[in-house]
Amino acid sequence: MRRGNCARKGWIAIVGAVFAAIATTGLTGAEEEALQTPDGGQLPPYANVTGSLSERDDLSAEDKQRVEQVTRPVTTFDEPEAFEAMSGGAATSTKFVNRNSFSHSSANLTFAEEERFKLGNALFRKLWVAAPSSTQASDGLGPLFNARACQNCHLKDGRGHPPAPGEPAVSMLIRLGKPAATDEERKMLENFLAPAIPDDTYGGQLQTAAVPALAPEGQVEIRYEEVPVTLADGTEVSLRKPHYSLTELAYGSLDEGLSLSPRIANPMIGMGLLQAIHPADLMRHADPDDENGDGISGRMAWARGSLESNVIPGRFGWKAQNATVHEQSSEALAGDIGISSPPVPKSYGDCTDAQTDCLAQPNGEQERLGPTEAPDPVIELIAFYSENLAVPERRDVDDPEVLAGKEAFYAAGCPSCHKPKFVTRRDASNKAHAFQLIWPYSDLLLHDMGEGLADGQQVGRANGREWRTQPLWGIGLTEVVSGHTLFLHDGRARNLEEAILWHGGEAQAARDAYAAMDKSQRDALITFLESL
Repeated sequence: MRRGNCARKGWIAIVGAVFAAIATTGLTGAEEEALQTPDGGQLPPYANVTGSLSERDDLSAEDKQRVEQVTRPVTTFDEPEAFEAMSGGAATSTKFVNRNSFSHSSANLTFAEEERFKLGNALFRKLWVAAPSSTQASDGLGPLFNARACQNCHLKDGRGHPPAPGEPAVSMLIRLGKPAATDEERKMLENFLAPAIPDDTYGGQLQTAAVPALAPEGQVEIRYEEVPVTLADGTEVSLRKPHYSLTELAYGSLDEGLSLSPRIANPMIGMGLLQAIHPADLMRHADPDDENGDGISGRMAWARGSLESNVIPGRFGWKAQNATVHEQSSEALAGDIGISSPPVPKSYGDCTDAQTDCLAQPNGEQERLGPTEAPDPVIELIAFYSENLAVPERRDVDDPEVLAGKEAFYAAGCPSCHKPKFVTRRDASNKAHAFQLIWPYSDLLLHDMGEGLADGQQVGRANGREWRTQPLWGIGLTEVVSGHTLFLHDGRARNLEEAILWHGGEAQAARDAYAAMDKSQRDALITFLESL
């Protein structure tokens, strides 16, 4: 306890001494001429990727052979694969399963890194307050916002959920986007200068809360329709189809053609390991023109990282619109809470020029700390914490039912998108993430998931039917950690079976294969997923 207090005092001293700033530069004429939309999985000419997109340039010839061998798809299912239980490699948490299972640090951090992790945890849980406040290190909330702390959305570092009737939407937000109407807007999307075109008045997402002097932008109302589905053996399943509307709009009407895209908060585990997957391994699985004829045409997402002007592979967010954990953290801090940081210096969050009352409110910038509300130590520590939330150890990997379910998972074709394993790059910036055999069950690519899951909203490279393949590691602990079993981007699926049956588009064949199985096979497949 005493050591924690000392660390806190040390952190306050660090913050008090820091002056943070960011240099924002525009594109040069040559860069403007070079800008063009990346085609499929090809490397755009202006991309800045650490490492080759065509081969693993971080490995020796001997290491390449080892990696190829350990990541080769399994063909027999009578016993678990070597190290299969250690989903996050040496970073895997082997602690007891309970509500805190997603909140442990990478098991291979150094003692000094553990301190950084704990400081980041405190900031992740930090409740921000409206400015001006006597707690100057904590003010700057909003003025319009969705939550007061990162932890409020990522409950126990786990999965969010849609609001129940009468509840506010806290761990689910509504993204707002409209089609590009001008050449300038089209250029912004094509060149990744903006992930989406926001509403002129309400911005890029609906803010359901506000500081006392303002009215929230509005609220979300969800109506569910039950859609019956009959499986091959006659089993009846009811799917829950959501319909969304916005109520209590306080700042006028919405733009014509605006789309609403609900997004629940993603689990936080393993993000640093996903970031450490070599881009060549992502590119290897991309097949935008379906040249192999398997019906799967994953595309690489591209994004402009907040810390660099060039385009790099997108990995994070429901549509892989963010390239790095640092960028994801900075964007969420500004968009969801209204707190500025050097990468995203928006002290008024998502407030638009049309919201003059919002822009007239005080912000939390402190001259002695720098020109943003969360100077460099704050956002760096939050990002470090987010990068090092450990993936829990798998359970029952040698159980016959789990192994049978794994075989059914493969037979249905699920690994075509949910790639089981990778070996991270040797030269990862954090040694805890370097050269680890990990089992995320995702290719991190964009896939057409069909009309049933379409939101009609373009975000970066993703069109209105495309979503990033969600990592499956930890999915079996959702109820333990988050207290529910609601899945997919908007939480419509009430269990894993419903989530599978919502799959369409490129995943239609896998969905149909599941629907054609007998009950024992389906139960085994679900048991396998619950072991992840």
